[in-house]
Amino acid sequence: MAEPHTFPVRIYYEDTDFSGNVYHAAYLKFFERGRTEFLRVQGVHHVELAEQGVAFAVRSMQIEFDGAARIDDLLTVSTTIEKVTGARLTLSQAILRDEQVLTRATVVVAAIKTSGGPARMPRLLLERLAARS
Repeated sequence: MAEPHTFPVRIYYEDTDFSGNVYHAAYLKFFERGRTEFLRVQGVHHVELAEQGVAFAVRSMQIEFDGAARIDDLLTVSTTIEKVTGARLTLSQAILRDEQVLTRATVVVAAIKTSGGPARMPRLLLERLAARS
């Protein structure tokens, strides 16, 4: 299995709730940024996919909150491929502060047509992703 892709995220005031901890929904944004940057490293850009009539939609997500991040923390979003099929990608993601895992997620994204309905991932994308898994 390939090394995880990592992406840094700094916590700002806007990411926190009244207690000073990161609001739970903010972690979804961090995971999304990690997935987007993971794809970018593979040479895949959402704009180019859309030009081909393809987009990704989150099909399911299982999240475990193990710890809390706070304002000014520098976190790392880790993304690893678990499974690739012709139309779906299953990813394991984690958000860490130093070496401590704060939040974990298993995310299934599905390829869809921008006009609606399911789609198959472009062949070049499948080949790149398969090489990383």
